[in-house]
Amino acid sequence: MKKICFPFIAISFSVAAIAQPGGTKPVAKPVTKPVVKPVVKPAPPLLKSLSDSASYAVGISVANFYKQMGVKKLNTSIVSKAINDILGGKTPLMDDATANSFMNSYISKMQAEKAETVIKDGEKFCALNKTKPGVMITPSGLQYEILREGTGEKPTALDSVTCHYRGTFIDGKGFDNSYDRGEPITFSLGGVIRGWTEGLQLMSVGSKYKFVVPHTLGYGANDYMSIPGGSTLVFEVELLAVKKVVSQ
Repeated sequence: MKKICFPFIAISFSVAAIAQPGGTKPVAKPVTKPVVKPVVKPAPPLLKSLSDSASYAVGISVANFYKQMGVKKLNTSIVSKAINDILGGKTPLMDDATANSFMNSYISKMQAEKAETVIKDGEKFCALNKTKPGVMITPSGLQYEILREGTGEKPTALDSVTCHYRGTFIDGKGFDNSYDRGEPITFSLGGVIRGWTEGLQLMSVGSKYKFVVPHTLGYGANDYMSIPGGSTLVFEVELLAVKKVVSQ
């Protein structure tokens, strides 16, 4: 017997029982009333006017700027007071010069605290690197290693040079590479970090050196693009050409 017949047999028996006098009456199921949920009205939009939108945009601009500077927390009620004082024509608690001076000091302090661990890691790296054979150190603390010695002329701090280079952090992760871009870079030695200004003057055209640049000869304690503040940097530099400054 196929299972599909069972439902039809059960239905026929039930109908017969109900139709017979004195048969069992069906039990009515209690009617469940649907739950009526309270209607929640949508919150009115916060930005109701062009002025509201402009005000919010100002807040985003200010918050993003100082977040990039390393400021993670501000007392927004005091920020609001300062804005209201200025826009309301009241005498502010600070003048512009005092406010700028304080913010510069505050951001520098935060950057220094953030860079502390990075600086210590760099110092440990330099202490170990200087013990390696072939590594030399200048009085400023620049460490260098001659990978290939050239025979051409040496630049001065006033000259421009053309170089290929590869820059990495102390963990070996790269952050800049002229080889990957497929072309060398030309720049004035007076317009780069101190470690490069000093190091490239040691090189002759055709040379390839490896430099370990402490943060004091690099980008300092502040973040610079993708380079965290306090970073010790490692460069392999190949000096391709020197453009001498023509004296007037």
